Amino acid sequence: MPSLAERIGQHLGADVVLSAAADMEPYLTDHRGLYHGRAAAVVLPRTVEQVSRLLAFCNAERIGVVPQGGNTGYCGGATPDASGRQVVLALARLNRIRSIDAANDALIAEAGAILAHVQRAAEAADRYFPLTLGSQGSCQIGGNLATNAGGMNVVRYGMMRDLVLGLEVVLADGRVWSSLGTLHKDNTGYDVKSLFLGSEGTLGVITAASLRLFAPIRATATAFIAVAGIAAAVALLRELQAASGGRVSTFELIPRIAVELTVRHIAGVTDPLPTPHGWYVLAELSSARADEALEAVLEQGLAGALERGLVLDAALARGERDRAALWRLREHIPEAQRRDGASLKHDISVPIASLAAFVERGAAWVRDHVPEGRLVAYGHLGDGNLHFNLNQAPGSDRAAFAARARQIERAIHDLVRDHGGSFSAEHGIGQLKVGELERYGSPVELELMHAIKRAFDPHGILNPGKVLRAAGEPRSA
Repeated sequence: MPSLAERIGQHLGADVVLSAAADMEPYLTDHRGLYHGRAAAVVLPRTVEQVSRLLAFCNAERIGVVPQGGNTGYCGGATPDASGRQVVLALARLNRIRSIDAANDALIAEAGAILAHVQRAAEAADRYFPLTLGSQGSCQIGGNLATNAGGMNVVRYGMMRDLVLGLEVVLADGRVWSSLGTLHKDNTGYDVKSLFLGSEGTLGVITAASLRLFAPIRATATAFIAVAGIAAAVALLRELQAASGGRVSTFELIPRIAVELTVRHIAGVTDPLPTPHGWYVLAELSSARADEALEAVLEQGLAGALERGLVLDAALARGERDRAALWRLREHIPEAQRRDGASLKHDISVPIASLAAFVERGAAWVRDHVPEGRLVAYGHLGDGNLHFNLNQAPGSDRAAFAARARQIERAIHDLVRDHGGSFSAEHGIGQLKVGELERYGSPVELELMHAIKRAFDPHGILNPGKVLRAAGEPRSA
């Protein structure tokens, strides 16, 4: 009897199916190395029709399908389980830019298109696609859509959900639903496309998207700013937004320890200011007008904040080299953490007005209860999203520190809940946070989510065990 991989090859063509262990291996481990699965086959379709035929076949045979993009996620959402009975659907070959309509500020890209390629395609048409991530050279548009990616520019342009005009999706039974128009307003019934955004491949497989474009950035003003504390940073954000007419595109919070780690571990990174301070902000204003006096606006705003004690010092970028150096520091914080030792990561958000109180309480809890850890809290202050991470302290035992991960996570997530926040701001649920969604999600919300899942995927073949626990699988304690 032919194997499952051979049967899929008969349906789609053997050239799109991998079944040898060595060939499949790169697709079976998640980006952070937290999960390693097995698969009956890895399928790399070249057309939407092949995706449709694969899902129709797997739905009829009750075979689980795990969609995978660039495999840069943090929550194990694109990794198969250990059964060896699931199929990984890798979308890398569906990577065309189908069309660009610059006059309508729209671009249609397939799910396997690399984010950086989409950015360059928009730039070639004198447009701008604002999603900006550290992984943009390898992450794919389909994964960005499936996880509702955030990134550096959320404060100005919103999450990935806000950048989508339409989708093409293959449903669990193989039918293709397409709303790939470029309409900017469409108020005809339910917004079906929004259900697939952030669903992590559990409701359908996104194969293409119509994306919003914007006027290209012609002018920027960037500064690395020492602030008197997080409350001062929040106040500074409000002031700069008002002074610039809402032109703040980036407002990143950086603690002193992140500067020290990055200077220590990343070649070419230097401390932007001569005197150390506890907290910093990397702020950037941007405009589509080349003659916009953004540097003057930024300087005036910082001068006033300096007089009132919100700002302690600042370094303004005087050219692209300075700007690139500041961004190199910010973008390499995660890598510096990895090089420094074990790290426990928490992707959280709280209301911006509550950030200072949350960090103060969270830092106190870490000091009192995790002496073997050092808090590294940084991220997108402009939208309330922090990476509230703990790094292993020098001289501590790595295994013992890692063994406390669940206890520490529970305390931090409880504190996030107490401040009206979310335990998953931009990385999704995957398989890592299924139990957390069950703990913190409201019963009504979970009931609705399960009902939607049953309606779209009655046999549960799409990314089983991700976001929502599979039928019959026991809940975590």
